[in-house]
Amino acid sequence: MNMPATSWSRKIATALAVLALLASASAQAVDLHVMNSGGFTAAYKLLQPSYEKESGNTLVAAWGPSMGKAPEAIPNRLARGEEADVVIMVGYALDDLIKQGKVIPGSRVELADSRIGMAVKAGAPKPDIGSVDALRQTLLHAKSVAYSDSASGVYIQAQLFKKLGIEDQMKGRATMVPKIPVASVVANGQYELGFQQVSELLPVQGAEFVGKIPEQVQSVTRFAGGIPVGAKHPEEAKALLEYLASPAARDDVVKTGLDPVK
Repeated sequence: MNMPATSWSRKIATALAVLALLASASAQAVDLHVMNSGGFTAAYKLLQPSYEKESGNTLVAAWGPSMGKAPEAIPNRLARGEEADVVIMVGYALDDLIKQGKVIPGSRVELADSRIGMAVKAGAPKPDIGSVDALRQTLLHAKSVAYSDSASGVYIQAQLFKKLGIEDQMKGRATMVPKIPVASVVANGQYELGFQQVSELLPVQGAEFVGKIPEQVQSVTRFAGGIPVGAKHPEEAKALLEYLASPAARDDVVKTGLDPVK
């Protein structure tokens, strides 16, 4: 189906506006420090070259989860005073930083939605998770299960097993894996099944994506960006966030397993 001319006009106008904002914000090139959590990492890496080319700025990234006790976690990095012009993280964790006065109110930009999926070791049989009952049976028959220490893993540990009625059965067989991609410990054979946001499963070599968990028990994580209080380059930070959320970035965002914000 052909897109109406008015829709194309809107897309073009928006893209041009974003590029103009990039250019105006970057009369002098700067190093823009970005703290980025795992779920948006693949999209960010795809979009980084085009942003740097159009703006002239250089993106300097620091990686870490949106929450948790790990030193790399974004709230802990900010607490230590690490430099940041932009933070990209789980939406409700960003809201917490806004409430704490660490991120500028009103700077939040919605970026993408992320759903939870499952991976197995490359070449292993792909269990059925197409329905709630199939997912339940797959988990009950798994020898070991890994999940992340960020938003998706917190949901799995605190809610998913309860919803499926298998909380007791999963004790001792399901483990929260900190810091590293869950698919990596599936790829090396440490765990039979791995659950994490789809965008974090897809890039890992040696693991195969099976599918998303059923929508009835799905948890959708919103990724958003904001500008920390005291950022050295707030105008350039705003331009970057607008670019990442623009229609021009949409195809790359979707390519990494994320869903556009509706």
